[in-house]
Amino acid sequence: AEEIALVREQLGWSEPPFVVPQDIYAAWDAKAAGEAAESQWEQRFAAYRAAHPELALELERRMRGELPRVFTQTAVDTVIAAHEKAETVASRKASQLALEAFTAALPEMLGGSADLTGSNLTNTKSTASLRFDVQGQVAQTPDANGTPHGGRHINYGVREFGMAAIMNGVALHGGYIPYGGTFLTFSDYSRNAIRMAALMKLRVVHVFTHDSIGLGEDGPTHQSIEHAASLRLIPNLDVWRPADTAETAVAWAVALQNRSMPTALLLSRQGISYAPKGHCAAAPDAAGLDAINKGAYVLAEPTEVGLRKKAQAVIIATGSEVQLALKAQELLAARKIAVRVVSMPSTTTFDRQPVAYKKQVLPAGLPRIAVEMGVTDGWWKYGCAAVVGIDTYGESAPAPVLFKHFGFTPENVAVTVQKVLARR
Repeated sequence: AEEIALVREQLGWSEPPFVVPQDIYAAWDAKAAGEAAESQWEQRFAAYRAAHPELALELERRMRGELPRVFTQTAVDTVIAAHEKAETVASRKASQLALEAFTAALPEMLGGSADLTGSNLTNTKSTASLRFDVQGQVAQTPDANGTPHGGRHINYGVREFGMAAIMNGVALHGGYIPYGGTFLTFSDYSRNAIRMAALMKLRVVHVFTHDSIGLGEDGPTHQSIEHAASLRLIPNLDVWRPADTAETAVAWAVALQNRSMPTALLLSRQGISYAPKGHCAAAPDAAGLDAINKGAYVLAEPTEVGLRKKAQAVIIATGSEVQLALKAQELLAARKIAVRVVSMPSTTTFDRQPVAYKKQVLPAGLPRIAVEMGVTDGWWKYGCAAVVGIDTYGESAPAPVLFKHFGFTPENVAVTVQKVLARR
């Protein structure tokens, strides 16, 4: 108390505690000024609407956070095109392919990267880099249609947290859907801003590439091990780790529709083969393109590898490991062991599905084996009997060498399934 009294005396402050003098209160009271500013804005916007009715409607749509009418058809066309082409590409490239379609259709998408554009592949033909001329004015750059504009891709530099925080500010302002890229292992630098986006229910998309030991020789400093699991723990953050071009297109479509939730896309450096799937399953079914947006779906039954018997186990896989699961299924079929393969690109989305749907995908009574190049902790909640994962740091070596070293081979997955069945 004595020290407080001395401070008050030094500052010349004699007011009682918790009392704000009227002159200070008046100086900080911005209600009248705010009302005047709002009135002036409404008058200016009314004049703008009269002069440019279509542009005014577009601005109002974007500020409301509504997607344009073309979005639904763009999403459908993008997913179906990915399915029909069935390309073998890294999921970071699959992301760029989807972005080409979505950025062309959605002028509100504002991209960027933390000095890794060439690796994250966040740039598109529609998103020229935001640049400034020598006078400090925004440089006008022609887009894919030849229309000049100020650019829609921000080169943030090596400042992941700054990028994530700026994207939060852009989302809070409204009118734009920000997305930005870096390596998944660098998501730690962005974590507080990611958490704040989830807390504030902001539509922000984080593009995290180089998602596993599959990046190879860069070694354990760049190889994500615990990152997918830790991001999945953040409440109200949707996390997707797609297995091919169609799943990646769906992940982007879902992210753009998440008006009250940020999204993290975890994407591979290495190429991934396309996983064949039903073209257009009925809505109640748990398979096919229409089921991807539920976060997990039945990718392959035993009959699809020539084994006409009921499944004895379920292999759950994400991202690049889905191909491992499919190859293990073939090995097991040759040994007369029938397994179902479930692709689970988004555990967070799957966790929100009705119990009935979850039981369709993961039937009771069938042992479950999860396969993911990361820590195993998060998989036990699905009642897994075994998890093929990594509970240590990676190593520096070519990707194929690392896959064999850490047990990510079709044979090891198949043997793991056999051991689980042998214990029953």
